[in-house]
Amino acid sequence: MYLKNLELIQFKNYERQQLEFNSEVNCFLGENGAGKTNLLDAIHYLCLTKSAFLPVDSQHIRHGQTFFTLKGTFELAQKTLSLSCVFESHKKKRFEVNGNPYHRLSEHIGLLPLVMIAPDDTLIITGGSEERRKFFDGMISQTDSHYLQLLIRYQHYLKQRNALLKRLSEEGKKDLLQLSPYDQKLIQLSVEIHNIRSRFLADFMPYFLDHYAAISGQKENVSIDYKSQVSQPDFAKNFAASLDNDLFRKRTGLGIHKDDFDFQLDGYPIKKFGSQGQKKSFLISLKLAQFFIFKTLKGTTPLLLLDDIFDKLDDQRIFHLLSQVAKKEFGQLFITDARPERSKEILKTIKARISFFSINKGTLSEENVD
Repeated sequence: MYLKNLELIQFKNYERQQLEFNSEVNCFLGENGAGKTNLLDAIHYLCLTKSAFLPVDSQHIRHGQTFFTLKGTFELAQKTLSLSCVFESHKKKRFEVNGNPYHRLSEHIGLLPLVMIAPDDTLIITGGSEERRKFFDGMISQTDSHYLQLLIRYQHYLKQRNALLKRLSEEGKKDLLQLSPYDQKLIQLSVEIHNIRSRFLADFMPYFLDHYAAISGQKENVSIDYKSQVSQPDFAKNFAASLDNDLFRKRTGLGIHKDDFDFQLDGYPIKKFGSQGQKKSFLISLKLAQFFIFKTLKGTTPLLLLDDIFDKLDDQRIFHLLSQVAKKEFGQLFITDARPERSKEILKTIKARISFFSINKGTLSEENVD
């Protein structure tokens, strides 16, 4: 799979821009704030129907405008896919493939697998449990459309139950009859989602462990422990017994929305006890495992987007990434960097077709290197 071309209209700092890409390495160069990451985000939009950074679509419209449009042409399994994403202020986002609109955007997730490594990814390790759930849910959703629908249904019932809890609490009522349908759905969905997460983690771990061993030189033992209230044998009883507490707090306290993935280093939480280098190794290993499990489960090579990584990683971790590129393990690669000389020096060590795009004051110029 690869992206042949990209068009942006009124998207972030681009008034109108068209780009043609090669199927191997494409590098966006320019000063900070020039719009390099915006190009990666446009690719992310086309693959996953949303931004990698800001959840509100209106925040991506160019200042002073009322809409943005993104278009791209992909080659996938010897088929050409023409994608279009249009968002107008105060209107529903429109997404089309080969001229056919989606009724639900979730139908598109997983068609064009993508992995992105960006500076803010450190939150997966240092942030709260929500960040880690989001990471794993995003992965599983790209490989299993049924799982994504389960998540959507779970969030719907959770929102409805929380609204009912708030109303009942304010009215001083305890109406089990009204709560029962939501309780049953949330318990059932929690069990289904928990089981899928458990199975996916079991498949994910060998990829993760292999990459961490290669990056770290097998110096430490790492693990990921999936922690869930649902794994307790009396989960359904515990859910029912928590009603008084839920009414007091006006929200649901048990369920898979409380799950966490405990990242450990030699038996201790890496969040608290890991060095910066160990955390970086852990993160890169997570992302590379994501890439290779996508490649296996989807039967196609995902796009790989690397945002400003040369500034964040040391030589050892950069070497491990580029060694994968040199071995042709990756497909199409997109890279951003604020220092052109550094990128060209690093990338000349690999044998690949490379296109450099220089960005200056909203204009791009291209230089191809073989």
